[in-house]
Amino acid sequence: MKKYILPLLSILGLIIIIVIISLIVNKTDPTTINTNDLNKNNENITNGNDLNMSINKNTSNIVVIETTKGNIEVELNSSASPITVKNFKTYVSAGFYDGTVYHRVIPGFMIQGGGFLPNGNQKEVMSPIKLESNNGLSNLTGTIAMARTNVPDSATSQFFINTKDNTFLDYVNASNLGYAVFGKVISGMDVVYEIEKVSTTTKYGMYQDWPVDNIVINRVYFK
Repeated sequence: MKKYILPLLSILGLIIIIVIISLIVNKTDPTTINTNDLNKNNENITNGNDLNMSINKNTSNIVVIETTKGNIEVELNSSASPITVKNFKTYVSAGFYDGTVYHRVIPGFMIQGGGFLPNGNQKEVMSPIKLESNNGLSNLTGTIAMARTNVPDSATSQFFINTKDNTFLDYVNASNLGYAVFGKVISGMDVVYEIEKVSTTTKYGMYQDWPVDNIVINRVYFK
């Protein structure tokens, strides 16, 4: 009888080792995010194919930016800015902007949002897009444009709404590329001006012009 017990124990031990190894190999790190896949921790996002399907279902060029100050309705110009509009629609379809804030507000200039959470954390984004500033659109009052760094093709998710005619932000030439306008506010400029006049401060030790009381973008959706 004993000669059968030892092989049986060996088999059980081998099975336990295999199960443990399997658990270790299949364990995923929830903090690991591939920026090309947007934010994998967002339950509304699964993979690139699903994002493309969402865009195809949402052919409307009218989006509503619902904020804690009220709603801002924007008409996107896909004819003049096809790359930028497709990029913006991808973020909207993914629910990326929901819960973000207007983190930079400068009176007599613009209000900027679409990249930060109320706690100062910046969201993971998709790859940058090509700059479409030379599209015939001007940074006039009420237009929406993409924010970027000094690198021309660096825009991702952040956008700003002009609160005055900022034509100095327009494309001039290869040495002065400007900022890409991709739509305009068609309703809710009163909300934009309400946001523009809020008190601001420097938050988290580095971000200037951040509203003292967070202006949250509750959600952005297609109309």
